[in-house]
Amino acid sequence: MGIDTERDIEANLQIGPTDSGMVRLFIEAGSTEIPMDFEPEEALEIAEELRAAAQAAASVSKKKRR
Repeated sequence: MGIDTERDIEANLQIGPTDSGMVRLFIEAGSTEIPMDFEPEEALEIAEELRAAAQAAASVSKKKRR
């Protein structure tokens, strides 16, 4: 199983600052909760990776529509 494997799992993602100056990604799926805290610089790197992945995905879906 990898990043390209589809699954029928619903999850909720929340993103926000913590009171200690971290950025928290909070993932909830069923009874599982995963809090992930990042330094602001790490969060900006993650945001850049998300943007690059979104741009790559958009170009793939544009090619499929042609």
